Amino acid sequence: MSLRSPLPLHRDHRRSFADNRYVYAVVSRRSRGVSVGLNLNPDKVCNFDCVYCQVDRTTPGAEGGVDLDVLARELDDVLTRIRCGAFFEDERFRSTPPELRRLNDIAFSGDGEPTTCPRFAAAVDVAAAARRRHGLDAVKLVLITNATVLQRPAVVEGLRTLAANNGEVWAKLEAGTEAYYQRVERTTVPLRRVVDNITAAARLAPLVIQALFLRMHGEGPPPEELSAFCDRLNEITGAGGAVLRVQVYTVARRPAESFVAALPDAEVDAVADLVRRRTGLATEAFYGASS
Repeated sequence: MSLRSPLPLHRDHRRSFADNRYVYAVVSRRSRGVSVGLNLNPDKVCNFDCVYCQVDRTTPGAEGGVDLDVLARELDDVLTRIRCGAFFEDERFRSTPPELRRLNDIAFSGDGEPTTCPRFAAAVDVAAAARRRHGLDAVKLVLITNATVLQRPAVVEGLRTLAANNGEVWAKLEAGTEAYYQRVERTTVPLRRVVDNITAAARLAPLVIQALFLRMHGEGPPPEELSAFCDRLNEITGAGGAVLRVQVYTVARRPAESFVAALPDAEVDAVADLVRRRTGLATEAFYGASS
């Protein structure tokens, strides 16, 4: 399945709404509707330094730490606005097409890696309680993660709560080799830990692979790297990890580094086709800011 270039509102992923500290909302292509975001990293601290990062790190973040009472109040307010329709009276969201005016998920996705937050498991409890309180049985709880610390016991606890509440893990995997992974993600965490953590998490909750590919200095990912990426996917599923689908996408907003650019549509399609052929997994393609 393929979705063409993003609408202007798809490019607006500001982690802000009203005067909230933690809770925001976006109209998401990959969610095909409204995604309510929970930003557990307002301080912008992250253990990745991705070349394509679209968080503005030229300005300082807010104070770190998460106040769970404030998080709960903000989440209740945003969910109420969406359910009563007041949300779409906001200037940012008035142009939302009717087919996208649906609440798809409550997602842990912010200005850093959410699972590194010491209160991650408690925050999942807050989101699960709000989902029940508002009668949102069809709404997913989603964790968008780089999978670097999924092995921590407190994070595993949060994953179990997620799985019990119509949850999905959306895990970042964008390389097949350590060398290319380090070129893109620029982290001290090895690729092997990411692959192992994704495999383990895929045994606890339904898992989606998020794979952003791009051009660096005018060059796309080499064929041998894409082949190794497929090898890692087959390794995960061969070890018993349940992968719902793979989302192949590219840069849609301004990246951190000037040498980074979006893949053209045809190259995104070629990567998605390769993944389908090599792995047999359901694969979606999402296109970039330019073709």
